[in-house]
Amino acid sequence: MAFEEFQRLCLYDPDGGFFATGPLRSTKSGDFLTSPEVSPWFGRMLGRYVAQVDERLGRPGDIVEVGAGSGSLLASLMDELGERPLWAVEVAPAAQIALRELGDHVQVVESMHDLPNAIAGTILANELLDNLPVALVRCEGGSFYEQWVEYDGESLELVPTPMRPAVAEWVDMYAGPVIDGGLVEVQLQAATWTREVLAKLEHGALVVIDYGGTTEELEPRRSAGTLRTYRAHHLGPDPLLEPGATDITVDVNFTALADVAAAAGAEVDVVRQDDFLERLGLRTVIGELRGRELELARSGDDMARLVVRSELKDAETLLHPRGLGDFRVLIATK
Repeated sequence: MAFEEFQRLCLYDPDGGFFATGPLRSTKSGDFLTSPEVSPWFGRMLGRYVAQVDERLGRPGDIVEVGAGSGSLLASLMDELGERPLWAVEVAPAAQIALRELGDHVQVVESMHDLPNAIAGTILANELLDNLPVALVRCEGGSFYEQWVEYDGESLELVPTPMRPAVAEWVDMYAGPVIDGGLVEVQLQAATWTREVLAKLEHGALVVIDYGGTTEELEPRRSAGTLRTYRAHHLGPDPLLEPGATDITVDVNFTALADVAAAAGAEVDVVRQDDFLERLGLRTVIGELRGRELELARSGDDMARLVVRSELKDAETLLHPRGLGDFRVLIATK
């Protein structure tokens, strides 16, 4: 089978997929943490961005988070905006339960097809597109071949297969130079997702936040590719070894996404997460937290000082230039 079908089954199959079964994944006791679990200031800053979109609309707009996970982003976003109706799109049953616990103002749906056809407001997707299934292509002898998954009677293995036309077209446009033996993750489903979301967005903004980079920034990573697995907050085994037992993820190609968004009629900007959050005032918040910590140190209230210091360190983590701050943010406005 094509690698993207194998990846889809591993992640989303209802009988054994990593996200479709088991506990809530984005927690300290789970398999990974995303920015809103690291610090509530991530969601609060996004709340400020949503307020800017509302101002342009002239009214409170719709709020949609696709791949809403634990609900930590929406909960902290409401800290900034106050409680109001919003949509949470999520396929994982454990995450759906957590999202419904946020309150009756959160409408939880399983698919984007369950959303209104004309959305005016803000659509958010944080660390979602890195999990959308990809085609896998290897350069061999100067030519490109898809890598399909085959069972040889004892184990799974990757076998070279001629590229399908859509895969070949994506490789020509976005792979860049690839050395012999190098791997390319062809992100057709991410492109389809972006088109479908922007087709529903009548007025407002789509904000996609994820790890990855432009085509040029990803070129040095092509020798080994960016496909990898995660489990229990650590890199996991080869994706063929334990199907359904690990997260499977890739670096997102933001050049390809930006082209899709522009073709859909949106104005597009791609920035680093640290720059995006600084524009919204996170650096000022960090300065205020430092001042509060100093005041508490002078007052001798050590317990309160430790609480503020923890909040400060978590907020600073969102801007770390070699960590979360190096994530990319695509903003597509219509």
